[in-house]
Amino acid sequence: MNTTRIAGTGSYLPERRLTNFDLEKKVETNHEWIVERTGIHSRNIASENENATDLALMASRRALDAANLLAEDVDFILFATVSGDQIMPSSACVLQNKLGCRKIPALDISAACSGFVYGMSLADSLIKSGNYKNILVVGAEVLSRFVNYEDRNTSILFGDGAGAMILQPSDGDSAFHAIDLAADGSLGDLFELPAGGSRLPFSQKVLDEKSHFMRMKGKEIFKNAVRTMNLSCQRVLESSGTKEEEISWLVPHQANARIIDAVAKFFGIANEKVIMNVDQTGNTSAATVPIAFDEAVVDGRIQRGQKILLTAFGAGLTSGSILLTY
Repeated sequence: MNTTRIAGTGSYLPERRLTNFDLEKKVETNHEWIVERTGIHSRNIASENENATDLALMASRRALDAANLLAEDVDFILFATVSGDQIMPSSACVLQNKLGCRKIPALDISAACSGFVYGMSLADSLIKSGNYKNILVVGAEVLSRFVNYEDRNTSILFGDGAGAMILQPSDGDSAFHAIDLAADGSLGDLFELPAGGSRLPFSQKVLDEKSHFMRMKGKEIFKNAVRTMNLSCQRVLESSGTKEEEISWLVPHQANARIIDAVAKFFGIANEKVIMNVDQTGNTSAATVPIAFDEAVVDGRIQRGQKILLTAFGAGLTSGSILLTY
């Protein structure tokens, strides 16, 4: 049976930056308060004419270049997002057209911040089936369109961006060793965007009640994020027979510096072995893991042959971890 390798990575962040000092002018908060609680200093915000697929297009092209492939070489597109261009057609189909791919399968994945890890897992299964050779997995979000900038609990957290990977059958030491995915729908109300679906279509009441913006119960999310990512990482380490000291890098979902620190501390992973860019990007949901991974590949921290542990947690509540050799 085939195993899977990462053939190329790419990422893209919009040019506009929103700093904590900018937020001080919008909501009752301050730079010191935000940094103390989240570790975030600034985040990138898409321009008015940039959509999720526009960001994804840039990241995808860079991933294809890194893998020495053309768009026509792609066999399948998996697009993780909760802020796609529109309800239909899917963002994956829009991206397929923008890239100029063949008439290949294209599928959206809605698993919030865990979406990219879910996508990597699905790609791994598709590759192992023997039917697909080059799978484009993308995570892209324009969450700024769903942020209530009068709510200091959520407005300080989120940014926009995109990350992508090309996954292929492995022809060497690179491999996916273990994958863990989970969800607990009973906790879905801890983090939600109530309006816009069939349960609560857009209306004047929705606008008046601001139900078209994200809502989050921060303390409960923090507690569940730490617990769930710890358990998920533990399961992939145990199932693969890997010890914590064998991990070269931990690449966690970039939600909050305190959450990342707590997960690393639980496993005894030194801060120097944790890939973290939340201070400059904020939480880009499904895009955080591939953006952080790509940045570490580009600057030389992540090298071929290293064991990497990816982990994420998101609304749903969803979670997932992957242990791989890059």
